[in-house]
Amino acid sequence: MSAAPASLDDRLARALAPLLEEPARPALLAVSGGPDSTALMHAAARAGRDRFRVATVDHALRPGSADEALGVGRLATELGLVHTILTWDAPRHGSRIQASARGARYRLLTDHAAGIGAGLILTAHTLDDQAETVLMRLIAGSGPSGLAGMREERVLAPGIRLVRPFLSLSKADLVAYCEMHRLPFLRDPSNTDERFTRARLRRLLPLLAEEGLNAARLARLAVRAGRDDAALRQRAEAVLSEITRTDEAALRLDGLRLRREPCAIVLRVVDAALDTVAPAHEAPVPKRLERLEALVLDALLPALAEGRALRRTLRGVLIEADGEGTIRLVAAPPRRARDRRR
Repeated sequence: MSAAPASLDDRLARALAPLLEEPARPALLAVSGGPDSTALMHAAARAGRDRFRVATVDHALRPGSADEALGVGRLATELGLVHTILTWDAPRHGSRIQASARGARYRLLTDHAAGIGAGLILTAHTLDDQAETVLMRLIAGSGPSGLAGMREERVLAPGIRLVRPFLSLSKADLVAYCEMHRLPFLRDPSNTDERFTRARLRRLLPLLAEEGLNAARLARLAVRAGRDDAALRQRAEAVLSEITRTDEAALRLDGLRLRREPCAIVLRVVDAALDTVAPAHEAPVPKRLERLEALVLDALLPALAEGRALRRTLRGVLIEADGEGTIRLVAAPPRRARDRRR
C-alpha cells in the first residue's frame, strides 16, 4: 500500500520537473478549485513554491463563485503561494456562454501573467479532458489539426506560453492525489449539466470504452494526428513562403505553382494566407473546414486548372484568381459597407 502514494507523487513531480528548468521567471497556475487544478497547485508548491503564482478566474456565472475563489486563495496561502482573483465582469449575451467564458479566462490570465512577468501559464487539463476534446472534434468532422486536440503547449502572447503538464494523467489520478493529501476541492455542477456538450460526452465515454474506444486511445489519436499535423504545417509554411508576393494592397500567390501540391497542402496554404490577410476591423470568424474545402477544392483549384477567373469571400477576405494563375487576397470591405451597396 505504501508504494502507490509515492508513485503518484512522483508522477506529478515528473510532469512539473521540465518547467523548473525554464529561465527563472514566475509561472502562473490557473486554479479553479476543482480536483485537477488543486492537485496542480499542491504539487507545484512542493516542487518549488518560489517559482509559482496562483490565479483564480471568477466568471460569476453561478451563486457562490466568489466564495469558491476565496477558498482557493486560503488554500494557496496555506501552501505558501501568492493568489489573485481575476473577475470576468463583461456583459453576458448569446448562447455560447461557455465558449465566451473560456475566451475571457485566457485573456484575463494572459493579462495577469504579463503584469507579473510570468512566461508560463499552467492549466491542469487531463487525459480525460483531451479525450473529450478529440471526441467533440471527431463528431464535428475535424481534420488532423482538430483531432490533434489540445497541445501540450501553445503561445498565448509574445513571451507567454500556455502549458498543460498533466495531459498524460487521468482525472482519477488527480482526485486520488487530492484525497491522499487531504486537499479540499470543489465539484463544478456544470460538469454534469447536460445542456453542455462536454457533460453529455462524459455520459457517452464509458459506453465507448466498453467497445475499446477509451480515453487513452482517444488521446493516442491526438498524438498521432498532431504528429501528422506538424509535418503538414511545416510543408505548407515552406510552400507559402515560396509562392508569396506581397504588395501594399494585397497578398499574391503563384496559383500555378500551388496547384502542383497535394490538396492537403493547398488547403493549409490558403488557410494560412487567409489568416495573414484577415482584417482586424471585423470580429474573428470561427473556422469551418468544410467552408475552406468548398473554396479550395470546389472553386479555386478547378478555376486554376481551367484558366478561369474567380472571385470569392471567406472570413472577411476577398480571394480572386485572375485566369492567368495569380491568386490575390485582400481584406474585403467592412460588412456594413457591403450591405449598403446592395
